[in-house]
Amino acid sequence: MNWINSVVRPKIRSILRKKEMPDNLWVKCPETGQMIYYKDLEANQFVVPGSNYHMRMSAAARLKALFDGGEYETLTLPEVPADPLKFRDERRYTERLKDARNKTGLADAVLAGVGRLRDSNVVAAVQDFDFMGGSLGTAAGEAVIAAMRTAVVRQAPFILLAASGGARMQEGILSLMQMPRTTVAVQELREAKLPYIVVLTHPTTGGVTASYAMLGDIHIAEPGALIGFAGPRVIEQTIREQLPNGFQRAEYLHAHGMVDMVVHRHELRGTLARLCDLLTNRRPGRDVAVSGYTGAHPTIALDGKGLDGKGLGGNGLAVENETEEEAVDETLTSAPGNGANPNPPQV
Repeated sequence: MNWINSVVRPKIRSILRKKEMPDNLWVKCPETGQMIYYKDLEANQFVVPGSNYHMRMSAAARLKALFDGGEYETLTLPEVPADPLKFRDERRYTERLKDARNKTGLADAVLAGVGRLRDSNVVAAVQDFDFMGGSLGTAAGEAVIAAMRTAVVRQAPFILLAASGGARMQEGILSLMQMPRTTVAVQELREAKLPYIVVLTHPTTGGVTASYAMLGDIHIAEPGALIGFAGPRVIEQTIREQLPNGFQRAEYLHAHGMVDMVVHRHELRGTLARLCDLLTNRRPGRDVAVSGYTGAHPTIALDGKGLDGKGLGGNGLAVENETEEEAVDETLTSAPGNGANPNPPQV
């Protein structure tokens, strides 16, 4: 009888019991509601196939997609006090840090690595939004500074992939201090005459936007990324006016000259490789964007001519039968789509 209770019945229950489905087996597109299998989404670099919606990626996945063969050397980052202000709101700050570390496997919001990009040495740092909203604290600031100085030592281009909600309130003034400190590190890159390329992903806001994220030599934005200091809702409540459609989105900022280009994630690695090659070897006339892109975002060349031989306007886009001044004016008053969304925001 004991044998039946202890062996037979549990086996029967295990057969009849419904198997629990993993939480992340299927992912819902925030834009269209489309359900996509997680493995398929991962294989597509976390871009939803139907809508081209760019979902967030982990820091490790970003670096793996960037470097040749997915291989890179993780930088050892400086250690900092975990809770310098002994901060507590609804929970202790140390408990929040512990949860974030268990969730992401990172020590803090920034992961930095050194690797090869099309056979050239590159230093890159990535902010992981899943770690307390990618917030800028003492550890994140030290990580960015250490990565930039590593680029100076190795005489390599530096690439930053930014994603953040701003400064980390649990560290108070120590968090705000990272804004001028990282700005000084950017100046060290410039004095060393090394390229500093920033990739703005969704979302990049707050103190990160107010400091090192907007100090790059070239700014690239992913399609649909929210980029700004204060959020649209806060701005609307402050000025009490309706904001334009698509305000603070990547396409809107590109149309108004705040970012240099909007690049689909599938083309990002090739674009970064061409930019690093151009800026380090100083060979004009190299293609920057990938010509195979089927969206409305055009291929850009830096020699003053498009790939079809047409002249370029003030923003580097091909123009025909118009002066450069007219091309610039047209760019500032239009909002070209980038092929990422079926209904690009209208300005």
